[in-house]
Amino acid sequence: NMIYKLLSIFLLGFTSGLPYILVFSTIGIWLATLDVSISQIGMFSSITIIYALKIFWAPLVDSTSIPLFNKIGNRKGWISLMHILIILFLLAISFTSPEENIILLAFFVALIALFGSFQDIAVDAYRIELADIEDQGLLASSYQYGYRLAMLFATNGDLLIANRTGWPLVFKIMAASMFLGLIGLSLTNDSNKRSVNKLTFISSIWNPLKDIFNRFGLYASIILMSIIATYRLTDIVAGSVTSPFYYKIGFSLDEIALIAKTTALICSMVGILAGGFLVKVFKIYNALIFGAILMMITNLGFAFLAISGKSLLNLSIVVGLDSLTAGIVGTINIVFLTSLVSKEYTAFQYALFTSLMAVFGKILSFFSGIVVDQLALISGYNQGWMMFFIFTSLLTLPSMLLIIFYKNKYA
Repeated sequence: NMIYKLLSIFLLGFTSGLPYILVFSTIGIWLATLDVSISQIGMFSSITIIYALKIFWAPLVDSTSIPLFNKIGNRKGWISLMHILIILFLLAISFTSPEENIILLAFFVALIALFGSFQDIAVDAYRIELADIEDQGLLASSYQYGYRLAMLFATNGDLLIANRTGWPLVFKIMAASMFLGLIGLSLTNDSNKRSVNKLTFISSIWNPLKDIFNRFGLYASIILMSIIATYRLTDIVAGSVTSPFYYKIGFSLDEIALIAKTTALICSMVGILAGGFLVKVFKIYNALIFGAILMMITNLGFAFLAISGKSLLNLSIVVGLDSLTAGIVGTINIVFLTSLVSKEYTAFQYALFTSLMAVFGKILSFFSGIVVDQLALISGYNQGWMMFFIFTSLLTLPSMLLIIFYKNKYA
């Protein structure tokens, strides 16, 4: 039944988004309220680089099944085990004090990111195998909306709860929420069971890579991969510190939750739809250039916010425009990556492209907090933030130049 499949994927989208946004954003806000330095917060958010490395364990999910769990199918077995592990370590975080043991907290967060990345690989495969190609668009939308709801819940909901009852309860509630994914798995029958093929290096890694170079040629493939690797740099590097940034320049947790995050959710939903429209109206490479220009302009809004003084209206406008852009660019980027993937090697190639897309941004975001702190020492706190966001805006330029070059020479 398609309704059960959509609900299943919606709930799995929710439980995929929850651990990611926890590592990427929620932990950062918690640490900001404890006066942890922006340098350390930047390093924490860079733990999400684990998600960018999932290409290395994607073949493992395909070629092995989990003992005891394999009766429910390979995909469901992996997803179930990862859910249980994430629940356990969310509970562990709820009993951990960052002031007393920040290293232990970082270890738990890294494990949640690792289990979350395994879960993502299995959920993507489960979603693809759950329905025929004509229904994949519906399932992808259902997944996205579940993911977005998790982002709202794990930021807005958590901040509102934390402000009233403290952070330990927040992580206990997040652990309980992960059970929604297990409920989602129970909604579909066992038709997605598949035999596990013992994959070799040749069939699982070498052949999919060779396919890319055969289809596009070596030189064009390198340019395409460079575009993928640089396109979301601004998004990822700036995004790693924006939530702590709101708190550090004077906004309360309730203001961040009710204004910044709610505005972000609504505008990103509109952006997802607008991105689909733009891809249809423009050719894909024109849409990519348009998206990059939008990223550059809207990111400069944060530079303005840093020096304009505390204003809820300015916060709403800047966050709204940035989230609208993120939605537009996200959709354009998914269409772009999908257009490059061969039907024969969908899982590996899509994992490769998404890993490439994230890895350089995650490496840079490790240093983002250090850069903010150093700029603040040189030119004052708010000016330091302003200079940081001007720098992140300029990170769109390499991908723009590469896209223009590729479009003129190959497209």
